[in-house]
Amino acid sequence: MSRKPLLLVGGGGHCKACIEVIESQGDYRITGIIDLPKKTEKELLGYPVVGCDSELPQLLQEGSYVLITLGLSRGSRRRRELHRMVQAAGGRMATIISPLAHVSKHTLLDTGVIVMHQALINTGSHIGTNTIINSQALVEHDCTIGEHCHIATGARINGGCRIGDECLIGSGAILLPGISIAPGTRIGAGAVVTRNIEQRGGTWTGCPARPKT
Repeated sequence: MSRKPLLLVGGGGHCKACIEVIESQGDYRITGIIDLPKKTEKELLGYPVVGCDSELPQLLQEGSYVLITLGLSRGSRRRRELHRMVQAAGGRMATIISPLAHVSKHTLLDTGVIVMHQALINTGSHIGTNTIINSQALVEHDCTIGEHCHIATGARINGGCRIGDECLIGSGAILLPGISIAPGTRIGAGAVVTRNIEQRGGTWTGCPARPKT
């Protein structure tokens, strides 16, 4: 079976990690990378940088898929904007699942999601479009993760949690069961979220998890 053509949008460190997952999966053939005009690199891990964001409509091949490989260092708003550009240009969003991850057959992944190495998504959960489930992250049963989110490395989302659109759950953060997070919230690395967060667009550092003595 021939591999499907795939254009990557965003050429930084997160893109490198995505390439590793895409290569290990083997379902897609990377045709090029779109990056910022100011960057001078001509390739990334052997794949050509073929243009910038504004050239997206011209660069999309017929039948091509797209994955947004921009991390959240520049904020989730830019990921959302790029997603809209892809849709307006007629691109189809790819969904990528690492062969080293486990995603329950009873879980729903929207288009544009990437599930990275050793992540686990349990039964009854729903992951919104253009969301990153990063390496070793856990999304337990019956969770809802919104659109354009990033569940960072090693984060633990316990059962029944509700996370709004455009949220960042930092590395190693823990959400206790049943927690609800308002859209646009940023949870700091290592934070333990023990109550609902209702204010949109805030930052929560919470109580850092303490190592056992």
